[in-house]
Amino acid sequence: MNIFVDLDSKQIRTPSVLTFGVFDGLHLGHQRILSRVVERARALGLPGTVVTFDPHPRAVLRPETAPPLLHTFSQKMEGIERLGIDQVIVLKFTTELARVTARDFLEQAIFGRLDAREVYLGQGFAFGHNREGRFELLKQVADELGRHAEDVPEVLIRKHRVSSTMIRRLLGAGRINLARKMLGRPYGIEGVVVEGRKVGRAKLSYGTANIKPHNTVIPYNGVYVTLTLLDGQWRRSVSNVGTRPTFEEGMEVSIETHVVDLDSELYGKTIRVRFLHRLRDEKKFDSIDALRDQIDKDYRRTLRYFDTAWVRRSLEFRV
Repeated sequence: MNIFVDLDSKQIRTPSVLTFGVFDGLHLGHQRILSRVVERARALGLPGTVVTFDPHPRAVLRPETAPPLLHTFSQKMEGIERLGIDQVIVLKFTTELARVTARDFLEQAIFGRLDAREVYLGQGFAFGHNREGRFELLKQVADELGRHAEDVPEVLIRKHRVSSTMIRRLLGAGRINLARKMLGRPYGIEGVVVEGRKVGRAKLSYGTANIKPHNTVIPYNGVYVTLTLLDGQWRRSVSNVGTRPTFEEGMEVSIETHVVDLDSELYGKTIRVRFLHRLRDEKKFDSIDALRDQIDKDYRRTLRYFDTAWVRRSLEFRV
């Protein structure tokens, strides 16, 4: 997949079949749109194209309301490539771009420079100056130019519309199972292993990797069954998200992951952790011994989770 940050790049392939939007999280709704683009692009022998924006438009227009992002930029690009898209055009979102009318954006960029023969857009998506652009305008301009525009139906799960906003709320409440269903995969974070207080192995008999996450959305405090990607292999793990209240009050939220059957140090490595199942809330224990007993139970429950037949089947290789 080719990534372009300049709309004038001569390497951009045209004509195209495309969609445009932010696509934070690449949830099932996004996947439905991109799959349609890929399907039609293959049928027409044209490049499947995504136009996206960086930073998030609200980070420029109303920074105080800008949402935390489910994906880092590199994670989003990796996910888009995995879905089969051929090229991505990343438009730097600025106040100048925000002043471009929706019609001008369509005529000059989408149907002009990128020569889109077909455009697919999610229902309810708004674009252009003051968010004036809706699907109806896209359809009108496409018809005027003899092109095709289609709105892709939204995805509903338990009568809830799948959206990045809903997934953020679910993760913030620790409801990772429903978030996983909406994403079509377990939610994951990426980060660098940093040196911690070294109490895991010394006092609790369980060494942990302390992760400084690149992602800004972290599941609600608690203990989770997880998978950790090390050297290209997903390993069984159990992770704690929280402030470690048994040891110290008022600490910042941290992510600590114990990888099953791993003795080596991971300092300085970039690892990925995917959250599969919530075991319990984080709590303050009266003693180190009580905490150790609970961690033993968490560990055993984690192993039982992975030993479940349906879990083994579902992990081949949906993660």
